Amino acid sequence: MRCIGADDAQTHLSRLLDDVAAGASFTITRRGRPVARLVGVRGEHRDPDEILAAFAGARTGRTLEMPLWDAIAEARR
Repeated sequence: MRCIGADDAQTHLSRLLDDVAAGASFTITRRGRPVARLVGVRGEHRDPDEILAAFAGARTGRTLEMPLWDAIAEARR
């Protein structure tokens, strides 16, 4: 898995997507620290209703410990 900086990934996203479609994968870094992986999609596509049901089941009984707008503001910092 090759590493690429976030700025370079943004600049060359189209080329990276072509490489990923051909089987490559990348670790995207920010200031030298890994923050994301860019990998291809594997397997068959799932039914959107099945995916939404899985998300709904995963969040059942979970709540935020702060108001939503505060969580959004915190994530943007």
